[in-house]
Amino acid sequence: MPAHFGSPRIDGPPSGWYHDVTTMIVTYVTDRDKLSAYLPEPFAVANEPLITVMYARSRKVDWLAGRGYNLIGVSAAAVFNGEHDELEGSFALVIWENLTDPILSGREMTGIPKIFADIPDHTIEDGEWRSGASHFGSKIVDLSIRNLRAPSAEEIAAAQAAREGKDNPMGWRYIPAVGGFGAALSEPTTFPSEDIVTEAYVGEGSIEWHELTWEQNPTQFHIVNALAGLPILEYRSALVTKGSTNLFIPERWPRALR
Repeated sequence: MPAHFGSPRIDGPPSGWYHDVTTMIVTYVTDRDKLSAYLPEPFAVANEPLITVMYARSRKVDWLAGRGYNLIGVSAAAVFNGEHDELEGSFALVIWENLTDPILSGREMTGIPKIFADIPDHTIEDGEWRSGASHFGSKIVDLSIRNLRAPSAEEIAAAQAAREGKDNPMGWRYIPAVGGFGAALSEPTTFPSEDIVTEAYVGEGSIEWHELTWEQNPTQFHIVNALAGLPILEYRSALVTKGSTNLFIPERWPRALR
């Protein structure tokens, strides 16, 4: 919106390429029952109750005429058992971004639960990578990865095997009715993408959530506190990657799940 001015898309097919993407990715095990409370049916927690927190610095984004933005996303390993679709992948719990344009398009077009935060570029000091997000001057989350090294051939093969058949990012598109009471639209979605990794390093990651009050962050405190309430039982993988991402895959367009 506003739809009456038409589309901003220029002539020719749209490009979803993000040509310069740097990520920090930390995965940990949490409590299955507590995580399950935040997955709407027919989603369910996967075999392992895993949470993944990802920071991404995206530059040279085609649809932004070469501009970019930063994000921190939180997803859960999940399965979808619908009447027609059965998928295993990840359920987007929330994604913070520091630019309005991708927030609006992601929410309205694909059902990705995006909200705003201040997310500065990552820093590197004494070999330790750090990133984080805040809103209204109050911290939301801090990420760090240290002791980075190149992965072994066995680690690469294991990561590829673990990802096989699970490359299905999913979410829930919810548009409230006029006035805010009830839903005008409520449906599960999937929004595939393609990642091309040119550099990858493994390390030791850590996540720190910062519980907030209504006074500190009146529009998001309940989200942050819910995530902070999911215990970090065991850290799993921690990765730093560099490469590119394509959001428009002709044979796998975003769609509603049934």
